[in-house]
Parts: sequence; structure tokens; C-alpha cells
Amino acid sequence: MCYDVAIIGAGVIGALTARELSRFALNTVLLEATNDVAMGATKANSAIVHAGFDAKPGTLKAKFNVKGCEMMPSVCKELSVPYKNNGSLVVAFSPEEMDHVRALYERGLANGVPQMSILNEEELKAMEPSLAPEACGALLAASAGIVCPYELTIAATENAVTNGVEFRRNSKVEGIDFENGVFTLHTPRGDLQAKYVINCAGVHSDDVSRMVGDDSFTIIPRRGEYFILDKAVGNMVSHTIFQCPTAMGKGILVTPTVDCNLMIGPTAEDLPKEDEDNTATTPKGLAQVKKFACKSCPAVSTRNAITSFTGVRAHPDVDDFILGPSKVNAQFIQGAGIESPGLSSAPAIAVYLAHVVAEAIGDVKANESFNGERKDVFRFRHATDEERAAAIAKNPAYGRIICRCETITEGEIIDAIRAPAGARDVDGVKRRTRAGMGRCQGGFCGSKVVEILARELGCDINDITKFGSGSNILFNKTK
Repeated sequence: MCYDVAIIGAGVIGALTARELSRFALNTVLLEATNDVAMGATKANSAIVHAGFDAKPGTLKAKFNVKGCEMMPSVCKELSVPYKNNGSLVVAFSPEEMDHVRALYERGLANGVPQMSILNEEELKAMEPSLAPEACGALLAASAGIVCPYELTIAATENAVTNGVEFRRNSKVEGIDFENGVFTLHTPRGDLQAKYVINCAGVHSDDVSRMVGDDSFTIIPRRGEYFILDKAVGNMVSHTIFQCPTAMGKGILVTPTVDCNLMIGPTAEDLPKEDEDNTATTPKGLAQVKKFACKSCPAVSTRNAITSFTGVRAHPDVDDFILGPSKVNAQFIQGAGIESPGLSSAPAIAVYLAHVVAEAIGDVKANESFNGERKDVFRFRHATDEERAAAIAKNPAYGRIICRCETITEGEIIDAIRAPAGARDVDGVKRRTRAGMGRCQGGFCGSKVVEILARELGCDINDITKFGSGSNILFNKTK
């Protein structure tokens, strides 16, 4: 079979684009190099829905950021994904930085950002009393928010699959041929053909582009390190707190998460191309995160950290998103160079990429059975006593707590495995349910999750991995 469209990369851009394409009567396949969706920059970023004041006016970043921010609440509602419109603050710590804040305000006006205002010191401290004494004013962007990027990606993939998109894991594209108007994509799971290809391969998107002869851009891997702090300090701030941005990005932020933790980071360190998959944290990087987070909020303490992590974002040398048909081959559509504000822009980028393909194909019929609503998953920790009792009566597995830190039940883990494009490894369960994301970081529930995965997937327990090939957890019995 020759697919109409093949999407390379199941991050947030690829997943939302697959969902948008499922609105049409097209044969679409979503290819992912790893064992699960959201395994690149999508699983390790700041989770911020930016308002759009930072991007230079006239750029693709500015255009898609503002539109994506506007779309995000409704997309999250349709997909039953938690979203909070908490607003953001760019805080100034000197009169010179207040000049920068005013410049960002003017840039935001040029970009069409709504609900912005400049706060004086008194107004700022009334909003955020935990800020440092030196904070003297800020830009408030009330339209900004926070979301869980991997949960959004999982939900979009599930909805796409439900609406007819095929999802293939462990299908890294290793080569592309083009002949007679058709692409042949070579993967470890075999070759496949498609009339159109959308390149959403993240830090690898320049490598994929070169497979069709397009070397018009280079991706610079940019590493960012973070801490996640315990929920006990999750209410230290209510807004996302930025410092004035630099050439390397938006700087170290302090922000609540949709799951009520506190997150600080990221650093910004350009890596050599051969290290584009290096997600190791470093003592130097984490020390920098702590230092600059404390500049905003002196009460921040990494003694409250429950984990640290690193993401590698795809910084393009052209310093803007790379979207649309390749100049080398119009049937090869670029969705590349998606760094911040990529998550914020994702809903709008997805609509654009899907319509580029639909218009190129021409006379595309609508998918008459399309349903953009994803049924909300049952979350025991958020349910009322009556809802819990009803769920347990229906399925006793909802009455067995597996993860005590996050109050996750066996029933929820089973649901995550059985879902469309469901979990196939421990981290997949973790991202879908939060089992293992609490204070003990899986120390108590990890072994139970492995057992449930093996049982549900009908495989040997030794075959269960943490995150796919090469990450086996168990090998042999010792007694």
C-alpha cells in the first residue's frame, strides 16, 4: 500500500498534525524512531504556552505563537488534557531591565498579543510576594498558560489513531528515495511508500531533510537542564516567572506545573551535532539553574527537588521555524526547527501543515466519521468518593493503589496500556498516568508497573523496558 501522507516524528508537532490530517479521508501513517510518542524535546521542555511577545514581529514564530496560544485552551478541552491559564511575568531587577520589559510590551503589541500590561513594583509584589526584593516591575501577559506537553502529544496521537491514522513505533527513517512521484522510506521495520512526507523529526530534522537533497538548514542541538520540585512548594508562585531574555533564549524560569509541582530551568548550552541525543544532566548546569532561579525567588531550594532532567531542543541556524514545501521537492513538507515557542505554536502549525498537504493533493474529501473529542481518562486522584466507588464497582482494579505518591491505581495503568497507541514500557506508563512521578520516583511502584506491563502485553517480564530497546530492567532471576 502507498500512503497518502507519512509523518516523520511523533512529538507534539507530528502528533497534532496527524490529528489534523485525520479530518480528511487520507491514508496517513505516523512514524516514530523510538518506542513511544513524545520521546524527544516534547517530553523535556518548559511546558509553557507563551503569549507571543518575545518573537520578532513578522517571523513565523510570532505568527504561529499568537495563534497557537489562542487555540490551545480549546484543543486541550477537546482532547481532555489539563491546561491552566496562569499568565506569565517577565520580571525586571533594574531600571535598565525595565526598559527591556517596555520593549517586549511594544513587540507584543506589534505581534497582536492581547491582555498585556506593565506592572510597577507594588503591583508585582502584591501578585507574587515570593519574588526577590530587587524585583522592580514586570510585563504581565495574561493570555499565557501551562500544559503538559507529553500528555498533549499522547492525547493527540490517540485521537489521530481513533480517527484512522496508523502509528508505527521503532520506525526510524534511515533513508528516503523518490521516484515517479512517490517516496520510499527505509526503516528497520521495512520499507513503506508515501506520496507526501512531513518532516517533524526535531533535532534530527536536518538529517531527514538531507535524505531528499535539501541541505538548506542545520539544526544546532541546544541542551536545557531542569529541576522538578515537590508539590509541597508548588504554590511558591502562581504565574510563570521569566527573567529578561537573552540571545540564548528566555532564561531560567520558575513556574508551577499543571500537576502542582514547581519547575525551574532551563539552561541553554549548544552541543556538537554528534551529541544531539545527549540528555545527561551536569553538576555545572544544575548549579546554574539553582543560582538563577534563586535570583527570581530566593526561597527556591533544590532540597525540595524530586528529580532533574535535560531536554535537547532543535535550534535552527536560520533562527525561525522552517515550515512548508521544500524547495527541492514540493511533496516533502518541512515542519522543522521547532524550538521555543514551538509547544505554544503547535496547534496552529499542525493546522497549517495539514492544509498544505490537503491543498497540494487537491479535492480531498472530509473524513465523515471524524470525532475530535477524546474521552477523558479516569483519574482516581481527582475523583470524588462517589466516582471512585462507581469505578471500583465496575472494575475492582481501580481499587488497588499501585503508586502511593501520586495515588495511581492498577485500573488506570491497564487503561494506559490498552489505549490506542498505548504504553509499551515503564516510562510510557509514567507519562500517561504519573505512576513513578512522585517523591519516590518509582522506588516503590516500579516493580508493580513492570509486572502489570508483562501481564497485559503477554510477554516475558524480562522483555519489559524502561524506554525501549537497550533499557531492560530485569534480566534473570537470582533465586
